[in-house]
Amino acid sequence: MNDTINRRLLLASLGGGAIMGLAGRAGAFAAEPQRDFVMWHNPGCGCCLQWGKRVEAAFKRKLPVIEAADLAAIKRARGVPEDLQSCHTSVIHGYVIEGHVPPADIARLVKSRSRLVRGLAVPGMPAGSPGMDVGHDHKEPYQVLAFAQGGKRSVFASYR
Repeated sequence: MNDTINRRLLLASLGGGAIMGLAGRAGAFAAEPQRDFVMWHNPGCGCCLQWGKRVEAAFKRKLPVIEAADLAAIKRARGVPEDLQSCHTSVIHGYVIEGHVPPADIARLVKSRSRLVRGLAVPGMPAGSPGMDVGHDHKEPYQVLAFAQGGKRSVFASYR
C-alpha cells in the first residue's frame, strides 16, 4: 500500500511540475511583444529609437523594441530585399517596415489594407528622414518604396 501511495504522489508531483512548466512557458510567450507592432534594431542605434518615438506618437501605441544581434536574420525572415535594407526592421499592423519610413506613409498603407504590398522601405539612412533629422540642416531627397512578395516594387512616396 505504501508503494501505491508513493507512486501516486510521484506521478502527481511530476504532472503538477509539467503543468507548472507549461504555465511558466505560457507566461514567457505572453510577455513577448505582439509581432504585429514591433521594431528590431541594432543595440545602441539612437536614430532607430527616434523613429520609434514618431511611430508611437502617430499610432498612439507603445512600439516594443527588441535589440537584435542578428538583424540580417530578422530581415531575411520578413522578406526584406537586400538592396532595400536599413538600420531597423519593424512590423506594423502586419506590414514590414524597413528603415526610416515616415509614419504618415505607414498609416496610409495600413488604411489601404492592401494585400499586394508586403511592406515599405527607405533604403539606407537618408538625412532628413524621420529619426535622421535630429541635428541635420542638410536634407537628402529620398523615396519610400513599396515591395511585394514576388519582388515587384513601386514608389510609394517621394521626398525632396
